[in-house]
Amino acid sequence: MAAHLIDGKAIGAAVRAEIKDRVEEFSVRTGIKPKLVTVLVGDDPASRIYVRNKGKACHEAGMLSQQIDLPATLPENDLLALVAELNADPAVHGILVQLPLPDHINESRVIEAISPDKDVDGFHPLNAGRLLSGGPCFVPCTPLGIMKMLDHESVSLKGKHAVVVGRSNIVGKPVALLLLARHATVTICHSRTKDLPAVVRSADVVVAAVGKAEMIRGDWLSPGAVVIDVGINRLPDGKLVGDVAFEEAKEVAGKITPVPGGVGPMTITMLLHNTLEAADRQTAAV
Repeated sequence: MAAHLIDGKAIGAAVRAEIKDRVEEFSVRTGIKPKLVTVLVGDDPASRIYVRNKGKACHEAGMLSQQIDLPATLPENDLLALVAELNADPAVHGILVQLPLPDHINESRVIEAISPDKDVDGFHPLNAGRLLSGGPCFVPCTPLGIMKMLDHESVSLKGKHAVVVGRSNIVGKPVALLLLARHATVTICHSRTKDLPAVVRSADVVVAAVGKAEMIRGDWLSPGAVVIDVGINRLPDGKLVGDVAFEEAKEVAGKITPVPGGVGPMTITMLLHNTLEAADRQTAAV
């Protein structure tokens, strides 16, 4: 029997409807509309699509959105000066500098320059540290979206073995911490993990975020496992696939996210969530 599909598009739409209602309530209560500013340096086609989609999602949720387009040759100091301006602007609640940045700009320096209170991507070291220690913080959008999907599907994590394949600061590490906070036993794997198929086979929940097309095969999974596929890889024929061999995996897994239409829609949804949260906190602090 094929696995139950976890429909990120449908879950995302339901959550966005809730966020839209909350934005309206917030705006009536405070007279303020949450505002997200996205900064795009250069003209990477994928980044341009992402930024445009973020702006569209903000508009649909009743939020304000501003996109600042800058040339790829922009000096790093000019970008840092812009971030400082946005930090100081009380009308701006969330700041998102789209990654990757051109090679001459130090990404870490830019991320650290964003106010932790406006860091709706959840990448600032202060937010990362608070996530580690269990304090209030902005959580990176993709891991937050994964947890929202697991909740929607009533996946119990207490005492379960969760295997995360991938150790990036954007997905692998933060999702591992979130799973741990829900009382799962978590194993983080990577390219040097010994006998990776056996480790994945021991998992009740698998989060694949390694960035290699269809690397995780169906026979790597234990029957009934919950599989969350974060990967987005384009094959030579143009087809989009995840990090999991979907056709094989769906015959073994209990629940699985498709690619596309799984984790992707949840990422922008959680960006809206974080922007509203940022506006709420900043308004309360005034």
